[in-house]
Amino acid sequence: MGLDPLALFSVKLSLKVAISSTAIVTLLGTPLAYLLATRDFPFKNAVDALITLPLVFPPTVTGYILLLLLGRKGPIGELLYTLFHKGIVFTWYAAVVAAAVASFPIFVKSARAAIEAVDKRLLTVSYTLGKGEVTTFFRIVLPLAKRGIVAAVILSFARALGEFGATLMLAGYIPFKTNTIPLEIYSSVSNGDFERANLLTAVTAAIALVTIYAINRLSNRSKQW
Repeated sequence: MGLDPLALFSVKLSLKVAISSTAIVTLLGTPLAYLLATRDFPFKNAVDALITLPLVFPPTVTGYILLLLLGRKGPIGELLYTLFHKGIVFTWYAAVVAAAVASFPIFVKSARAAIEAVDKRLLTVSYTLGKGEVTTFFRIVLPLAKRGIVAAVILSFARALGEFGATLMLAGYIPFKTNTIPLEIYSSVSNGDFERANLLTAVTAAIALVTIYAINRLSNRSKQW
């Protein structure tokens, strides 16, 4: 039994959502991880706690909060309607947002740990030689922490790929529009189609194994340096 068109769409959409959300998380999370790792500032603990919330909240609670913020009457959703005359709820963009919010804490905490492991004396030497913070980051911090950051990217991708609760709340299950793999598995089980659910689970497991293999290879290479 092969993948039917709806199941195949869910695989493609899940990869699209995971890649998109991981790109967003990496772009936004890397500077924040650097800031948390190297700076002391007011309300730093509060910021760290806020970032951690999606790890503590049940996914459906996270999805509900996002729905309140991004819905037609929500502050962000109302702004989007005013500017673009459209919203993102119940679209594949909502799935990207849900996946990004769910995976953001994992990325930031992993990347922060990698950056904190960089010898701070090297940063001091760089500043002493007249190099700015941006130059120091790209020439010193990033090369030394890159394996940890890449691992954070892979973990974020895996988390985004498996996101279910927040996605269901914010994007809903709309065939050929928002049906990611986890939602399609849920739909298959609900309809008693366990053979189809098993096939989609096998596809998910294959992607997860590739991800884990990539993390292990990365970890082994880092030990050789």
